[in-house]
Amino acid sequence: MSNFAFGQILTAGLMVAQAPPEETGFSLWVFVVAGVVAFLALVLFIAFLVYGKLWFQAFMSSADVSMGSLVGMGFRKVRPTIIVPAKIMAAQAKLDIGRKNGISTNRLEAHYLAGGDVLRVINAIIAAHRAGIDLDFDRAAAIDLAGRDVLDAVKTSVYPKVIDCPDPQRSGKNVLSAISKDGVELRIRARVTVRTNLEQLIGGATEETIIARVGESIISSIGSSDKHQDVLANPDRISKAVLERGLDAHTAFEIVSIDIADVDVGENIGARLQADQAEADTRVARANAEKRRAEAIAMEQEMKADVAAKKADLVRAESEVPNAMAEAFRAGNMRS
Repeated sequence: MSNFAFGQILTAGLMVAQAPPEETGFSLWVFVVAGVVAFLALVLFIAFLVYGKLWFQAFMSSADVSMGSLVGMGFRKVRPTIIVPAKIMAAQAKLDIGRKNGISTNRLEAHYLAGGDVLRVINAIIAAHRAGIDLDFDRAAAIDLAGRDVLDAVKTSVYPKVIDCPDPQRSGKNVLSAISKDGVELRIRARVTVRTNLEQLIGGATEETIIARVGESIISSIGSSDKHQDVLANPDRISKAVLERGLDAHTAFEIVSIDIADVDVGENIGARLQADQAEADTRVARANAEKRRAEAIAMEQEMKADVAAKKADLVRAESEVPNAMAEAFRAGNMRS
């Protein structure tokens, strides 16, 4: 086709060269128009070679993707092999693909250029549409660009997921340890059933927050129980008390249920603490007794020192008696 067009242009050029001067201007315009038409025909031929298959697929699926849009995608570095299948899926799922308010080609390109996963967003919208969940393209694109898996969020909304509390992979612990008022330790493993809350998925807390809140509430509820036998006899009382606290507020999930999977009796922490306290009191009493004994021994030594000092004073006084008597005789104060 391109060789034929080139031949036509060459023939028109020869005719212009052989035409009379008065016809040269008109023939020149014919030559220019023929060249432009041939160039456009060549461009369309190349475009059909590159994008013809995708355009025909979109045309047969009523996906509203023009050849100009496909050529523009090539200049904008947008992969049409992603945009066209996404638009076809939206059209076949009976979604609104209108250019004004629907899932238009321009909106898909904008999401692709922003770094989003176009096919995952379309699959999520289709799944939500089939499940009767209100999810438009803007919210799905925002969730995807926020780093959340929008398709997994929709699936979790339809089929709730179960979270272990505690999660061994996150915390390295298999059970929660809580102590009732009677001092007995209970080791509990709970399972939390949640589903995604699409309204709060952007900016909402993640699974780690749910696990932390549920674990804290379970420990607090057991700690307020008078006896550990009450928890063993009626473990669902703990789960009901935890559910009433609204632990899913400001999170990306809605708690469906909290089930106590396993309860084991651990150590008697209260008795051990009492024994440790008694041992500590005994050590304190022994220390006080030793202190008093040391003080008594020190006082005894002080008294012995005082006695020795008094004896020394007595001996010194006795040694002065003969001198006093001799002085008295010399002075005539004493007579034999």
